[in-house]
Amino acid sequence: MVICQTLEGVTDDIGVGRAQPTVADEKHMRKALDLAHSGGEQGEVPVGALVVRDGEVIGEGYNAPISIRDPSAHAEIQAMRAAAEQIGNYRLTGATLYVTLEPCAMCAGAIIHARISRVVFGAADPKTGACGSVVDLFAERRLNHHTEVVGGVLTDECGEVLKRFFQARR
Repeated sequence: MVICQTLEGVTDDIGVGRAQPTVADEKHMRKALDLAHSGGEQGEVPVGALVVRDGEVIGEGYNAPISIRDPSAHAEIQAMRAAAEQIGNYRLTGATLYVTLEPCAMCAGAIIHARISRVVFGAADPKTGACGSVVDLFAERRLNHHTEVVGGVLTDECGEVLKRFFQARR
């Protein structure tokens, strides 16, 4: 597996080379956006995620730390928990995790431990992003598992959901 596969001379707005998105990435990111809206409707920060393997959604989630009183209940964690339950194994090899916001360090660690093959995210997170915005845990070659990262899929739509959510609270 390749870490942060670089396209020839192409980098994203967080300065890290990224693999090229596939045709299916936008479709799955739209589903993650639907999940983000569901979380936002419940008063959670609107971030949605899903785990896809062999073209099938095997887990989905949205942020829920407030409603279930669990600081680890980020969208990515919720989706990976559902996927692990669905397949009966915590190792999610061959899977892609789609998430509307760049994963934080906690989620990046869980993604690595779950052996997710690929992460596709929408909006960059300049405050806690662990795919290159603040740190890049996926570029750490000393780790035993390496996940391909694709950033910036439906960036504007993903960012707009968050922007509207926080504007409504100010």
